[in-house]
Amino acid sequence: MFASSETPIIGTILLVAFAILGWGFYRARPFGKLGILAWLQSVVLMAPWLLFFGLFAAGVYINIVGVLFLVVASAGLYIYLGRQLRAAGQDAILKQRATQRLAADTPQEGNTAQPPVAQINIEVVSIPEADLTAIKGIFGLDTFFATETIAYQEGAIFKGNLRGEPQEVHNRLSASLKERLGEQYRLFLVENTDAKPVVIVLPSRNDPRPTTAAQKAFAGILLIATVATCFETAGLLLNFDLFAHPERLPQALPIGLGIFTILIAHEIGHWVLARRYQVRLSWPFLLPAVQIGSFGSITRFESLLPNRTALFDIALAGPAAGGIVSLIMLIIGLLLSHPGSLFQLPNQFFQGSILVGSLARVVLGSALQSSLVNVHPLVIIGWLGLVITALNLMPAGSLDGGRIVQAIYGRKTAGRASVATLILLALVSLGNNLAMYWAIVILFLQRDLERPSLNEISEPDDARAALGLLALFLMIATLLPLTPGLAGRLGIGG
Repeated sequence: MFASSETPIIGTILLVAFAILGWGFYRARPFGKLGILAWLQSVVLMAPWLLFFGLFAAGVYINIVGVLFLVVASAGLYIYLGRQLRAAGQDAILKQRATQRLAADTPQEGNTAQPPVAQINIEVVSIPEADLTAIKGIFGLDTFFATETIAYQEGAIFKGNLRGEPQEVHNRLSASLKERLGEQYRLFLVENTDAKPVVIVLPSRNDPRPTTAAQKAFAGILLIATVATCFETAGLLLNFDLFAHPERLPQALPIGLGIFTILIAHEIGHWVLARRYQVRLSWPFLLPAVQIGSFGSITRFESLLPNRTALFDIALAGPAAGGIVSLIMLIIGLLLSHPGSLFQLPNQFFQGSILVGSLARVVLGSALQSSLVNVHPLVIIGWLGLVITALNLMPAGSLDGGRIVQAIYGRKTAGRASVATLILLALVSLGNNLAMYWAIVILFLQRDLERPSLNEISEPDDARAALGLLALFLMIATLLPLTPGLAGRLGIGG
């Protein structure tokens, strides 16, 4: 049995997990069958990890075959529920279109003489009159019924009533605006302070600026510095200073390239999804660090995002690619570890991460009770990659984690999460220099949220929300250490 001091911690973790699932069910109920199916997808996606860590905390160890079975079974159920969800969604769309057609064919009292756009409380705006007239002409009864025009920065805000699904309305309005005025203006569909949809039209000259030549040169310098720190980290792991002994570069090359491979996988993940959404990214500004090779990178969006789903997909793609590569390296390294492996780590080393310690306990078993544990170099590389990935998943500012929270929950929640993360880092930094470094990076370089998407109203679906929660959960499991008492009861350490 667990010690009395640890039982409340485990109970609290389980209570939080069930509270999250219950909250998801509460949000899904109003959407009927579609909502319940989407919620079940979330449950199926998270269940293997919750089961694995729950049993692990209870002292029940699932071997690697059992873990793979849980993941494969979860993936199969997820795909099956996805098919059911798509089928139910098609039925809902057909019913909705039929209802809209009946409503359109039915004359409504008082609307026969109403113009397509009402103009009330018009203020002087900086948009030329001819352009403003053309912009007003894009609105209609079946898209967005504009009732008020308000000056805003170099453009205008149009208040009114949304008459359709947000993404479809935005697509139609944007296409009509482009047909009338080309690429001169950008149309944003956002929520006002009173949580009602409004349309904002701004000149395209306010679009994000491309990376300058000086910035590209700086990115190149950071790239060279990061390659150097990756090799220096490899040298330190091998007990020598590469900067003092450059002739030993061949020894550091495999580990250094392994760390750099994870960084490249992370950036490729961002790039592939950005290309899918036709979003331009800046050159990555890598952050060199002697301690672990690199702290990740800073990447800006050089074009406007179409919606919050695009923001989520692009933000998650990098950590997903880098994290999967790191996890594969870690597991393969654990499987290849044997007496006489290159590295011998103190058993307390595996108490530094719930995720790494639990996976090591599953694969290495009683070997973790020895004072020194023999591990393959891939274990170290994979571990460092998971740490780099987890640091970039912290829910703050324009870090990948901050972008994920903003995409799922909106800008207000993302701002609060950023403040909470900075406060937590400030407290942890009293005894951890790494936390202090990240608090400074976020405060001065990454504290600002991403600018709103063109369609800021449509939220990512529940499956993406579940993926986001899973990513944040794995981030916490990577960075959070095991308590010495619990680690001892689980057989990690003497």
